[in-house]
Amino acid sequence: QVQLVESGGGLVQPGGSLRLSCAASGNIFSINAMGWYRQAPGEQRELVATITSVDNTNYGDSVKGRFTISRDNAKNTVYLQMNSLKPEDTAVYYCNANGVVTLASIRPSDYWGQGTQVTVSS
Repeated sequence: QVQLVESGGGLVQPGGSLRLSCAASGNIFSINAMGWYRQAPGEQRELVATITSVDNTNYGDSVKGRFTISRDNAKNTVYLQMNSLKPEDTAVYYCNANGVVTLASIRPSDYWGQGTQVTVSS
C-alpha cells in the first residue's frame, strides 16, 4: 500500500515563506510525476505545481515566480518552496503521486496525501 505523508504546513504572515515536503512509501519501483494541488474553502482543487521524474516542471499561473517544486527521486520525496506568500495562498495543500508502479503491481496508479493546511494571515 502506497502512502504519501505531507509535512511543513502552518501559519505564516504575508510575504513569508514555507516549505512543504511529501514522502511516498510502500515498495515503490517508480513514480512518473509528483506534485502539489490546493483547495480553498468553497473552491475547486487547483494545480500548484508538478514535476516529472526527469525534472520537467509545470506551475499554476498564480504561483509562478514565487513557488519552486523539487524532487528527490532516491527518497521518493517532493518539496514545495513557497515564497512571497499571499493571503490568497491559504488552502489545504495536497500531494499527488502520478503513475506509481510498485513491486506488487506493474499497473500505474495515482495516490493522494491527506493534505496539510497552509494559512497566510497577519
